[in-house]
Amino acid sequence: MPDHDMRIDEAYLVAQLRALLSIDSPTGYTDQVVRHCSKELSRLGLTPELTRRGAIRAVRQGSRRNGARAIVAHLDTLGAQVKLVKDNGRLELVPIGHWSARFAEGARVTLYSEPGTFRGSVLPLKASGHTFNDEVDTLPVGWPFVELRIDAVTQSKAETRALGIDVGDFVAFDTNVEVLDNGFINARHLDDKAGVAVALAAVEALERESVKTPVDIHFLFTIAEEVGVGAAAIVTPEIASMVTIDNGTTAPGQNSSEFGVTVAMADQSGPFDYHLTRKLVDLCREHDIPFQKDVFRYYRSDSASAIEAGHDVRTALLAFGVDASHGYERIHTHALTSVARLMALYAASPLEIARDLEEVSGLSGFPRQPTVEADQPEFDPEDIGPPAGAGSRD
Repeated sequence: MPDHDMRIDEAYLVAQLRALLSIDSPTGYTDQVVRHCSKELSRLGLTPELTRRGAIRAVRQGSRRNGARAIVAHLDTLGAQVKLVKDNGRLELVPIGHWSARFAEGARVTLYSEPGTFRGSVLPLKASGHTFNDEVDTLPVGWPFVELRIDAVTQSKAETRALGIDVGDFVAFDTNVEVLDNGFINARHLDDKAGVAVALAAVEALERESVKTPVDIHFLFTIAEEVGVGAAAIVTPEIASMVTIDNGTTAPGQNSSEFGVTVAMADQSGPFDYHLTRKLVDLCREHDIPFQKDVFRYYRSDSASAIEAGHDVRTALLAFGVDASHGYERIHTHALTSVARLMALYAASPLEIARDLEEVSGLSGFPRQPTVEADQPEFDPEDIGPPAGAGSRD
């Protein structure tokens, strides 16, 4: 196993998270965050390559090119677009990504129009209790029931249009980030700015300790995960396995935690690769990284988009537990540093399925999944008493 401890610089990770959260990047408006991430990768010693639309690939060279490993996170976030300029000068919105309008209500936002930016607030259609009384509380929740009030002198559709604001303009929601001394971090868009910070912290650890890896490591940063595209077009043929870093949902009925690593066993697209997932769990056990497993029913990630695009790669998902995902989210630095350390250890770990160096090969070397019966204590009937309340027939 790797000789390096892979200590994660928590201060660096949190500083990068702060910087990422300060850059608006709703899906479709990601150029600025792509520039920031590319410059940081270059500063760390990697050479980022950009696709036409701006997804990033930065390859850290290892002992082999084929059988490469990929670590992927996404730069884009939730947001909104202008659907309609209303007669009262305010703006009807449609969401970018899947999220509830109840978390948009009351938010401060930046609107990106052709002439420049405008500030504003997203409000319910009935926002004043002094005017609407109890109707404020009975108004339904949904995007048709909110509007964007821009901070400009306008009370009509014509006045708003004269400002250069139009249908399709992007709306970015303020993150309201707060980092507490006890390790908790509250903000919008921790999904997946925190994942990007985790990936950068793993790169920093590998570079600081001059770690040699058995294969090339592709650090990938996608720009359209929130709308389902994700890693569809950035996976190259030499990549044999891909680990996605994203949020895990800490909520009733889920096993995720805001501490340690959450290893996803499946999401709505199906189970993740058995062998890759087991390798990650084994690394947690061997290096005393706290972890738990979870299954997500209403969730998909960059891994799903890669598989659906036809890429024959092993996939896994490592998550940092997020409370109130796609709302006003909360995480803990313990989870972030745990995932970052596991990613660095994974990058340096030995290659165990040699046939993964080839895209297609014979049965020789094909891995096995357990089929033998597990060891169990011998059954002794005397250990089993009569059912509670049972009496004699006599």
